[in-house]
Amino acid sequence: MLASAYQWFQRNRIYPVKAGLAVSRLLRDPDDTGQVFKVLEALRGDSLGRAHRRLLACEQGEKLLSDKPAIVRALNDRESLLGMPEGSIGRAYYDFVHAEGLSADGLIASSEEAPFVENVDVDMRWLGDRLRDIHDLQHVMTGYGRDPVGELSLLSFMTTQTPGRGIDFIIFMGRQKFKKDHPEIDINALIHEGRQIGQQADWMLLTQWENRLHEPIADVREELGFSLPQKYYAVKRDFLEAGSLETSLPSHQAA
Repeated sequence: MLASAYQWFQRNRIYPVKAGLAVSRLLRDPDDTGQVFKVLEALRGDSLGRAHRRLLACEQGEKLLSDKPAIVRALNDRESLLGMPEGSIGRAYYDFVHAEGLSADGLIASSEEAPFVENVDVDMRWLGDRLRDIHDLQHVMTGYGRDPVGELSLLSFMTTQTPGRGIDFIIFMGRQKFKKDHPEIDINALIHEGRQIGQQADWMLLTQWENRLHEPIADVREELGFSLPQKYYAVKRDFLEAGSLETSLPSHQAA
């Protein structure tokens, strides 16, 4: 009984002081992406365990856990991505990261500032790495940009698909900052739109993206239930492209 209770405590343990310190540093320097990973790790609890159990509940998830494909290799192969057809997932990903000066290795470097709080098994480590490595791919599949509205909306999509206290906390802080700095924007509606898209779309962790990068992005979006964020596009047109919205949320590392 005591051993079982201790194991439950260890799985669900969070580190609010570490999270608070990371958030305070993040507010002082929104471009310090390493602090984002520190928040996520400090408040992780059993979020990876829940994702692991969900994967084990279906044959497709079991296969992914068994094979443990390394998406980062495919996403870093820019020559291969550039050679994919226009309109494919891989080409859209290449265009996105090339335009933004990003790389999958940049996210890895940032995440290394926040090592796992405790030892985890190989399945959990793979899951954590996978969630990190598909971040920019989620931008591409959802249509969200790296502007502050796009990042916050994408976080809402992400925590809907794979619930996590850390992302919820960052959304809470970002929502309050947005309401104060940009009352002209209905940030609640945009966060809700991200949540709706996350609910309607297939779970991104269940797709072996390595095998689908060459496919037309429009077809895969339709197959997997991804709807484009029309409210976000309207805000982007009316505020972001007009240059009236300053960056006020953390962006992830450039290459």
